[in-house]
Amino acid sequence: MYKLIFSFVLLLTATAGLAQNKTATKYAAVINQASLKKHLGILASDSLEGRETGTKGQRMAAEYIENHFKKIGLKPLASLKGYQQYFPLRKDSLQSLMLMVNGHQAIAGVDVICPIAKNETNNFELEKSGTNNIVFAGYGIDDPQYSDYENIDVKGKIVVIFSGEPQRNGKYFIKADNTASPWERNELMKANAASARGAIGMFVILTNVSKFTDWDIRRNHKSRFHFVGLDEENEKHDISYCFISHDFARNFLDADMDMLLDMAKKQRLMNEVVKNANMPISYAMKKHSDIVNASNILGVIEGTDKKDEFVFLTAHYDHLGIQGGKVYNGADDDGSGTTAVMMMAEAFAKAKKEGHGPRRTVVCMTVSGEEKGLWGSEYYSDHPVYPLEKTSVDLNTDMIGRMDTERKTDDTANYVYVVGHDKISSELPLINEKINNENTKLVLDYKFDDPKDPERIYYRSDHYNFARKGVPVLFFYDGMLKADYHKPTDDIEKISWSLFEKRAHMIFLTAWEMANRNEMLIRDKPLP
Repeated sequence: MYKLIFSFVLLLTATAGLAQNKTATKYAAVINQASLKKHLGILASDSLEGRETGTKGQRMAAEYIENHFKKIGLKPLASLKGYQQYFPLRKDSLQSLMLMVNGHQAIAGVDVICPIAKNETNNFELEKSGTNNIVFAGYGIDDPQYSDYENIDVKGKIVVIFSGEPQRNGKYFIKADNTASPWERNELMKANAASARGAIGMFVILTNVSKFTDWDIRRNHKSRFHFVGLDEENEKHDISYCFISHDFARNFLDADMDMLLDMAKKQRLMNEVVKNANMPISYAMKKHSDIVNASNILGVIEGTDKKDEFVFLTAHYDHLGIQGGKVYNGADDDGSGTTAVMMMAEAFAKAKKEGHGPRRTVVCMTVSGEEKGLWGSEYYSDHPVYPLEKTSVDLNTDMIGRMDTERKTDDTANYVYVVGHDKISSELPLINEKINNENTKLVLDYKFDDPKDPERIYYRSDHYNFARKGVPVLFFYDGMLKADYHKPTDDIEKISWSLFEKRAHMIFLTAWEMANRNEMLIRDKPLP
């Protein structure tokens, strides 16, 4: 009798599984080539002007995606009072810059440049006094492994430093693996260190640049829109810092400048080779800032018995705008991922209307600012609408419409790169591979999960901002890194429609399984 009952239970379970798979496959068919072509044809058209973050084109794309979510019946978010999560961008323009040291007037753009996006309007004046008011601090590093600030007092003074970081016996030494540390290229980090020590200003001598280029001058006279995330907010410094030319530095460094430059270029230790100075200094910088809002678009298919747990489907809808008079349409990057999310949203919405809605709440989110530095997803992960600890998974889709021109295997028309499969949750590949084997039978390539991946793909799309908060992620990608990547030739005519459709089906079916299984994905692997 026991065997009979057990066999009956197994039969019921198998029958239920087959029925569920059949239902999922039915709704996957909503994602078809005709609809993909329709939406991508609009998103990647010249009329959207390349969808650059902070521009009219990006706002037009946002409106188009929002209207689609409304039309198919996705719910807006009450906390957002709509479908859009706005985040601020800032554009700075220099109004005036004055620096005078020991009677020498610096010429802006020739002798001095102030990183306008990293500095606020400020002024200070130091008179010649009884103690040195200009202090040389080597490379400006203050680290447990090495500090240029040992035995020097910079409180109320100006710090002069070189860019870069030193080496010993030809090797970096601050990091244990002997590679360059964050101090190597991070002047803001050095400004924070100087500020923490009480300095009121910092002059940076660029090691390998004797004169500023026209591009340096332009970008420090007027910035593009930039995002001020939590990391940057937490790193705000109270001092101003400038880059100064080699010739201007000669006015106040009591040392052989050619010798110093030679030492800096060879990354040698130098904190005891310069005498500090005592001379009058005047500085004043004034700038104007404009604020605009960019946005993430979120639409919700509410779950049933597990509606307080969440599955995210993400893609970025921004691209590179207009450059040199040419529109960068970004059909593959990431018009393809955005279109896939829009159609997966439609498939889930149709299932919901017909009584087959997901158990977990499915959140379809297209973000902007990815091309600038993952801005939109960073903003969401730092200001989540739904608890990240209740977010079972983020399935991110960034470029699934093309064939990798560098792929030299026979499966170029039947593959997708999957990134993140071996991180955070051991269940990620088990579910994804099972769904793919039962349905789409794509070749799942884990090439970019190699820790030695020179492209560092795992860190370069919006899933990363979920992963850094501990949310399991899978990132689906076609690998198109050459050919038309970030070129005005990334147009819709080059999309491989049947492969695009097949990949979108696989991602949808994986999302369906993850939204309907009994448990959230386990988190049993350490964060990379």
